[in-house]
Amino acid sequence: MSKKVNTDTKVIKNRKATFEYFLVSTYTAGLQLTGTEIKSIREGLVNLKESYCIVRDNEVWIKGMHISPYKQGSYNNHDPVRVRKLLLTKREIKKIQAKLKEKGFTLITVKMFISDRGFAKLDIALAKGKKHYDKRNSIKDKENKRALDRALKSY
Repeated sequence: MSKKVNTDTKVIKNRKATFEYFLVSTYTAGLQLTGTEIKSIREGLVNLKESYCIVRDNEVWIKGMHISPYKQGSYNNHDPVRVRKLLLTKREIKKIQAKLKEKGFTLITVKMFISDRGFAKLDIALAKGKKHYDKRNSIKDKENKRALDRALKSY
């Protein structure tokens, strides 16, 4: 029996995440979704820019993630910015809670993708905010890498 692998999966990235934060550790979580949300995710109609995660009652929730309403959804469509539950193990949640109690740590979204089995997955990261001078260093490193790539391409 051969397994069909979905090669046209869309990966939605939060590009600001690595620019604004130092990523300490990442976790992959499932999402608890309603019917039309997964169809919009498969079309790539997701915005992770303003999203962040909170821990409440030993459960992890994501706030601020915008999933656009499905075009053919009729009255069954979902609320685009509702709070959604993330599916993690108890051990992972306890680790996250312990780190969030430390000063300066936050839980942000990094990317969203569809797994091989067809489930929506979300990569979240424990992160520490960058200072202004750290951001300047990130920009300088990125520009140096671009210049090096251009020089190697011309040879």
